[in-house]
Amino acid sequence: MKEIQQFFLRHFIVAPISFGSWIYLFFGAGLNIFATTGLFAVIYLGGTISFKQIQIASNRKKLGMSRSEYSHIKGQLSEAKQKIKRLNSLYGQVRSVQAFRQVYEMNGLARRILGIVKTNPQKFYHVEKFFYAHLDSAVELTSKYALLVNQPLKDKDLRIALQNTRETLNDVNKQLEQDLRSALAPDIEQLQMELDFVDITMNQDKALLEMKGETPYDRK
Repeated sequence: MKEIQQFFLRHFIVAPISFGSWIYLFFGAGLNIFATTGLFAVIYLGGTISFKQIQIASNRKKLGMSRSEYSHIKGQLSEAKQKIKRLNSLYGQVRSVQAFRQVYEMNGLARRILGIVKTNPQKFYHVEKFFYAHLDSAVELTSKYALLVNQPLKDKDLRIALQNTRETLNDVNKQLEQDLRSALAPDIEQLQMELDFVDITMNQDKALLEMKGETPYDRK
């Protein structure tokens, strides 16, 4: 959501400046239409790129990240998005109801984790294994399962391999659930601290009222 807002903001700022420059160059400076349009394109593109870099630098500063850290996380998010698309494309190939449910659950978990890290890149460090290993395992195992289940052979070895793969996919699903918990852990901890603070404050107010011989209803 923040990236969309920043996209519209930079175009909202750069567009009037670029059009104003076009009008001045064409009517004021007397340049021909081709030269004016070419300069307009340069101003518009240069302005949006420069403004985008300023926004990125501002985001990095707020997050306390270096340029390399920020770029690395952005790259990992982009790669994870493509992997989730690949996982999503395997729905119709798994055939088994159990495997379909597993793919559905893994896809949902992966999208939630991706959304959390996209909103707060600092949480990448809480779920590094998701990006470096667990998501890859989900995609690779599902892809191999889809390949095996669509083979014409139905012998004992193949059935055992498919069963083992389904069981392993269940383990991967649990890993993704744990990754989601890790991503949410700081928020849950922060919420608990706020709840504890509210409880302490309310208890202090209650004790103060009791010392004064009042009840909360006496003030109404």
